[in-house]
Amino acid sequence: MHFGIALGSNLGDRAENIRRGIALLLERVPSIKLKASAPVYETEPVDCAPGTQAFLNTVIEIEAGLSPHELHMHLKAVEAALGRPEQRERNSPRTLDLDLLYADAVVSEDAELILPHPRLHVRRFVLQPLADIRPDLILPGRTQTVAELLAELSD
Repeated sequence: MHFGIALGSNLGDRAENIRRGIALLLERVPSIKLKASAPVYETEPVDCAPGTQAFLNTVIEIEAGLSPHELHMHLKAVEAALGRPEQRERNSPRTLDLDLLYADAVVSEDAELILPHPRLHVRRFVLQPLADIRPDLILPGRTQTVAELLAELSD
């Protein structure tokens, strides 16, 4: 199964946090294959407190023989290993944020995991790096490609 994962950091050595996050994920699950990695973008915080430091954001695509829920558990463990507390204020600064964006054509709307990510299609900081690696991807429930969704954003 192919998975898209967004990575973001705005605390400490942001670039190193992203590098370490990818490395830790690959170490935790040796069967994961890194299929694509987008450029890293510096972006202004969205829906964060005034004075919040800018983020570094990117997207990777991996291939793994895991269920989306299993991968989600690994992503949370990597966040914790890099110092992100499990209980935190929404949109608070973070060493590393890992969001599962999609898992092939899987649609999930349970309390633990929503797929595709519910705000992916309106967030430039996710769509831009995703368009760099999968411009022709059409997400479940959408009719437009990632590149078309990106082109329609007004911000």
